[in-house]
Formats: sequence, structure tokens, C-alpha cells
Amino acid sequence: MTKPIIEVKNLKKVYGGREILKNIALTVNEGDTVVIIGPSGTGKSTFLRCLNLLTYPDSGEIWLDGKLINAPGVNQDEVRQHYGMVFQDFLLFNHLTALGNVMIGLTKVKGLNQETAKEKAMKELRHVGMQDHIDQYPGQLSGGQKQRVAIARALAMDPRVILFDEPTSALDPELIGEVLGVMKKLALEGMTMVCVTHEMGFAREVADRIVFMEGGVVVEEGNPNEMFYHPKVQRTKEFLWKITELYASSEKK
Repeated sequence: MTKPIIEVKNLKKVYGGREILKNIALTVNEGDTVVIIGPSGTGKSTFLRCLNLLTYPDSGEIWLDGKLINAPGVNQDEVRQHYGMVFQDFLLFNHLTALGNVMIGLTKVKGLNQETAKEKAMKELRHVGMQDHIDQYPGQLSGGQKQRVAIARALAMDPRVILFDEPTSALDPELIGEVLGVMKKLALEGMTMVCVTHEMGFAREVADRIVFMEGGVVVEEGNPNEMFYHPKVQRTKEFLWKITELYASSEKK
């Protein structure tokens, strides 16, 4: 029986008097790939950042492995070590090689010695197919290669969950596939992942559960078959139809 890793209850976040997240509730089970979809500006990325406390919620509860992580006095830096985060803009250190970017968290945060950190970093770079680029700097890498280094960096910290925030949105179309391929591999290996993405093919093929958000609320959630072919809410149907049509049009060009 799978057990919940993340449980979110009545989560709220307000910016400038506007309620960005409104009583969000969500459970992520161990080994799940949960894909969050929805229009831009609807709170998806804010929700993701709340999960690892990069953005602090105004109210509600976030439980990680049975511990309330947004309780007063909780060490936020320690909490974040249980999450990996992959951003749309890579956020690599330009003065470090691919290997150095993966090693730095292992030495600075986990306190590993150079030899052990290098061994672990090499393992994860091989994992994402970047073993031939370890001595290259970010400026020498394509967007897809940078994102694969970012994924290796997240994996190297042995997180309980990896959060992906639009990981392919900054990539040229021909580079998207190499990043999605790594993400599919991780899903098959049982990595727990929460992904904000507009890649509907990935959502349909890989997700255990799809969550449709709009206006700061969860409109509907279900497995890919339910969401794509039998949505219960008309707004879900409209959104998926429009984004699928847009994707099909771009494929023909």
C-alpha cells in the first residue's frame, strides 16, 4: 500500500491583497508522478514553491512524511533538503563546470569530501546522459543539456520529492524531448515527482494523476484517462481541448 509523502490542507497565499491560492488540498503518494496543469497566472508555480517553503503560505498545512513542515520554529533549510527543485531557467552557476554544479550542494550542504562528492555527482550525471560533458561550463551547453545538469544536481541530494517548475518552457522545441525523456525515466524508476508543465503528451503518458488548477483553486483532478477523455467539469474539458488543439497546430508547422 502506497503512503502519502506530501499532504496539503487548506493552503492559502495572498500577494498584494489578491488571493493566489485558495484552500488548496492535495495528497502526493510515494512514487507518484503528479502533473499540475492550468492557465498561466493561476498559482501553479506559487503552489510548487510553497511545498518546499521557498514561498511561505499565509495559512494552511503542509505535511511531509507525517511532519508539519510549516509549523512555527521548523528549520526551513533542513526541510528543503528533502526536496529537489528544477526551475525553468536552470539556475546553474556559470563559473562552475557541469560536474562542479552537481558537486557544490554535496560539499557545501551535505558536507561530503571532494572524492565522495565527485563520485556521487558522476553517478547522477551518467543517470541523465551528461557524462561526456562534465568539464563543460553552462555557457558551452545547450538548454536541454543545462536542464539535465539541473536534474542531476537535484538527484544528487537524494530528495524525497523532485519539484519541476515548467522545466521545458525555456527550451527550443527540438531540445524538449531530451529533458522529458529523463523525466519519464525517473517516473519509471519510482521517483516521486510534482511537475508543473504544459506538455500534455508527457502528462497523458507518464502522470499517475493530473491536477487542473485555475484561479487559485483545484478545479479537478484524476488519472490521465479520466482527465483527457472523461472530465467531469466543463472548464477542464475546455482547457484541455484548447491546449491539445494548440499543440496539434504547432506540430503541423
